[in-house]
Amino acid sequence: MASKVYFTDLQAREGSNLLVKLKRLMKQAGFEDIDFTDKYVAVKLHFGEPGNMAHLRPQYAKVVCDYVKELGGKPFLTDCNTLYVGGRKNALDHLESAYANGFNPLVTGVHCIIADGLKGTDEALVPLENTKHIKEAKIGRAIMDADIVVSLTHFKGHISAGFGGAIKNIGMGGGSRRGKLEMHNQGQPAVFAEDCIGCGTCVRNCANDGIHVIDGKAKIDPDHCVGCGFCMTVCPKDAILTDWSQASDVLNEKMAEYTWAIIKDRPNFHVSLVMDISPNCDCEGFNDVPIVPSVGMFASFDPVALDQACCDAVLKQPVMRGSSLERRRTRAAGEGALDVDLSNYFRVIHPKTRGEAALAHGEWLGMGTREYELVTVK
Repeated sequence: MASKVYFTDLQAREGSNLLVKLKRLMKQAGFEDIDFTDKYVAVKLHFGEPGNMAHLRPQYAKVVCDYVKELGGKPFLTDCNTLYVGGRKNALDHLESAYANGFNPLVTGVHCIIADGLKGTDEALVPLENTKHIKEAKIGRAIMDADIVVSLTHFKGHISAGFGGAIKNIGMGGGSRRGKLEMHNQGQPAVFAEDCIGCGTCVRNCANDGIHVIDGKAKIDPDHCVGCGFCMTVCPKDAILTDWSQASDVLNEKMAEYTWAIIKDRPNFHVSLVMDISPNCDCEGFNDVPIVPSVGMFASFDPVALDQACCDAVLKQPVMRGSSLERRRTRAAGEGALDVDLSNYFRVIHPKTRGEAALAHGEWLGMGTREYELVTVK
């Protein structure tokens, strides 16, 4: 049976605005069917790495949190610490990054709580049954302490998952640092020595002592590499690559299982904003030209159907001029790459990824369905 996914576009006229439309979207999608009275509500989102300008504006988070408070709930914004070097590896840096990007009480009206604590070690162990990979998920404790989970997601591309939607936001984002290690421990990258210039950018950005420059070339240490792929993102010469053909599927399936661990026993609701659709995650300290024009805002009780609807909407859009997607499609067409599906934008950008694996696995788990009915909200 198809799940309902609610959609509103980004057109706004005098007397209204996008913030008003977001609340109207949530209302039509059934947000008020949840009993928020005196309940702690974890609003899971991505605060954005410093230097990245594609992350969601904090005003959208304020709409969600104000709505929760209006219905009697106690909301807080939350995320877990990262594996890689950057502005969100511990709770102190993470909070500073969140505040700098506007996610502070003066703007949003609520507090930020880093769910897995100061060093990413404050976790709740959540047992799972009838799963393929994870038997005990390691989730940021503050997320599991909440009575209700609401996800607010920026839909975009992702270097190892293919695309980042609600499942990526909840599952990978909700895992503690140990949980992230568990999800990422497939598919180690390799250095192509002929392209490596030995600049050391990868070394400086590895949080796990997994790569070193030896005799002028970067080398992967398999005993320390966790397969997160961050070195591939920062390499200025694209000299680090990996075969995600199997690893991407495993990563996506693990993310789905972590998402299921977080939402399975309590009320949950999901919002995805398909705008500023960057080729890579908001974890990067930069963002590139959007791959397609902004689409709109989506909401549903079903995260699987929501991600499917968002993905389908993106793939119907024209390619943005000057984007990495345009460059890669032009290159693939010129080289006659018959094995490249030019209509699957996310796989054109990240060829060895298969983001649909998370959706298929989420459906297999019973978390939701890929079949959806799209309801337009004016």
